[in-house]
Amino acid sequence: MKIDNECCCGCNTQKIEQTKDNCPACSNEGVSVSKVTVEHLVSDNYCNTVEGDQYKICMNEDCNVVYYNVDNGIKFLKDQVRVPIWFKKDANPKYACYCSKVTEEQVIEAVIKHGAKTVKEVNAITGAMKDSNCKENNPLGLCCHKIIQEAIDKGLTMK
Repeated sequence: MKIDNECCCGCNTQKIEQTKDNCPACSNEGVSVSKVTVEHLVSDNYCNTVEGDQYKICMNEDCNVVYYNVDNGIKFLKDQVRVPIWFKKDANPKYACYCSKVTEEQVIEAVIKHGAKTVKEVNAITGAMKDSNCKENNPLGLCCHKIIQEAIDKGLTMK
C-alpha cells in the first residue's frame, strides 16, 4: 500500500489498493491489509494461525469472510475477529472510529443533536480519533476519517 500523508489524527493515511486476489467465499475482489492489522484483530484462538504477509479483506457486506490469504488458503470469518466489521450487514455496534470506540450512531447524533458538520467538530463532541492506532484497531488498518465523514453525510441527510 502507498502512504499518502499524515491524517488529522496523526496516523498515516493510505489509499486502498485493489488486488486481483478474490475472496474464496464470494469471489469479490479483495483489498490489501497489513499482516499487523490481521494479527491484532483476529480472536486469541486464531492468532497463531496468521501466516504469510499477503492478506486481503473482503469488502462484500453479505460475505461471512473478513480476512483471507490466497497464497496459503487461510481465511478468517466474522466470528473469528475481535470487532464487528462496520461495513458488514450485521455489524453491531457499527464503529466509525475503532480506536476511540465511537459508533456511527454517535456520529449521527453529533450531527443531528449538536449541529456538527465536519470531522473536526464530530471529534470534539464524540472523542473520536483521540488515541489513534489505526493500523492495529481499524479492520482496514487505515485512518477512520473516511468512515466518520460517511457517517456525517448520513446524519446530514437525516437532519
